[in-house]
Amino acid sequence: MASGNALTPRLMDPRPMDPRPQTDDRRPHPHVRRFTFELPARTSSVARARLLAHERLTLWGCGEDIRDTVALVVSELVTNAVVHTASARVICELREGHDRLRIAVHDEGGPAGPRMRDCGEEERGRGLLLIDAVCSAWGADPTGHGTGRVVWAELAHGTEFPC
Repeated sequence: MASGNALTPRLMDPRPMDPRPQTDDRRPHPHVRRFTFELPARTSSVARARLLAHERLTLWGCGEDIRDTVALVVSELVTNAVVHTASARVICELREGHDRLRIAVHDEGGPAGPRMRDCGEEERGRGLLLIDAVCSAWGADPTGHGTGRVVWAELAHGTEFPC
């Protein structure tokens, strides 16, 4: 799937954030904060991933709204990697920079990339629809190693989500 938001185009740059210091008179942010963790690709890892993300954002001083949103996104991305790929492990990265917070989940691959679908009345299969609804951009990129990919989602910083 091409980078970007599948339902609603946004004016976000889908390229990886520049790790160099950013300057902006409105909101100075001298560095990029990163947190990466690896978990086995098991359904029990989803709750652990959610907890690790929530704890890290608490340490970073992020507000409750963004912590809850990131926990939801991490949960959906890790669930997709566990359920829809042949991965033995997943790697999750949180990267908070100048104007956005990026969540990326690296899997070891599977038969097809992420795709949204009409789920009708089903409770399952709505993960990417939720991500599309709460994130400013999302997408998937091949890792360059076998069939693995990185599925990512971004939240724009602003007054709604201070971090």
